[in-house]
Amino acid sequence: MNKTILNKQVLTGLLAGIILASIAGFVVYSVNAQKEKTLWLSEQDIETRATDYVNTELIQQGKATVSVVGREGDMYKLEVEYNGQKIPSYISKDGKRFFPQAMDISEGKNTESDVKKGGTDSSPVVDNVEKKSDKPVIELFVMSHCPYGLQMEKGIIPVVKALGDKIDFKIKFNDYAMHGEKELKEQLSQYCIQKEQSDKYMVYLGCFTKDGDSGVESCLSNAKIDKNKLNGCVAKTDKEFKVLENFNNKTGFKGSYAGFEIFKADNEKYNVGGSPTLVINGAQSNSGRDSKSLLKSICSAFNNPPKECSTELTSDSPTPGFGAGVAPSGGSGGAGCGQ
Repeated sequence: MNKTILNKQVLTGLLAGIILASIAGFVVYSVNAQKEKTLWLSEQDIETRATDYVNTELIQQGKATVSVVGREGDMYKLEVEYNGQKIPSYISKDGKRFFPQAMDISEGKNTESDVKKGGTDSSPVVDNVEKKSDKPVIELFVMSHCPYGLQMEKGIIPVVKALGDKIDFKIKFNDYAMHGEKELKEQLSQYCIQKEQSDKYMVYLGCFTKDGDSGVESCLSNAKIDKNKLNGCVAKTDKEFKVLENFNNKTGFKGSYAGFEIFKADNEKYNVGGSPTLVINGAQSNSGRDSKSLLKSICSAFNNPPKECSTELTSDSPTPGFGAGVAPSGGSGGAGCGQ
């Protein structure tokens, strides 16, 4: 893939990420408003907090601004401007729910691309897998700090716990990282935990997806990770793949973003473009990101589905980004980082 196409894909994913990933930040920023039972957050508060979150958490280069351009019903209408592009979006009056766009339902149906990409979060999508096996191989490609990768991880964790050793499940990482050095370090750590302390990985991942960077130490402790073993693996892996060396020397980048080549061969094999990308038995899946849809999609890959496939799981999509909670209806669809 040439650099022009790649940069376009990365920019497109980042622009989508600016809008939708902000939901995690807005939930954090609106804590005081919740306590004070604020009916409408002020325009200045919305603009300042949104702009700060986008520029400190989502963008590695340049700056974005967020402006309130009006009110529609119970929502503020916003405009996110980045690299000369203006992206309309909406946020509820209390600052708790963020929407990428208003959807015209006058035609009474979604477009074909909407359906294939996951439609709305209120309508779980199941991807029936054609290639069956006795023990399906599930590979989820993410960037550790991508809001939508985190969203699918939160959705799939209950599925992995329900199916246990009935499936061969692995978290793998995209061969480029959009969220800087912190993402590279976290991915090295997660790679090593999954490789050498795999029985503790899902406990750690469940904690990390909720608590984020600020909770890493407590998550390692809660999962009973052997830190000496982890540090040794991280150092060895970093030396082998020159992850941080390449980042510091600005070599091995894909476009504007640092390379992360531990799973480069698999990225190329499955034509992985962004985070999240779910691969079931060697084929990309368009499953919804809620646990119920993911369970059904994965279970469709069994020759003989086990009884665990009847487990009742929620059809609510997790919110993008770190933290608990449920995404608003239509809140993320098939959005991703780098896609």
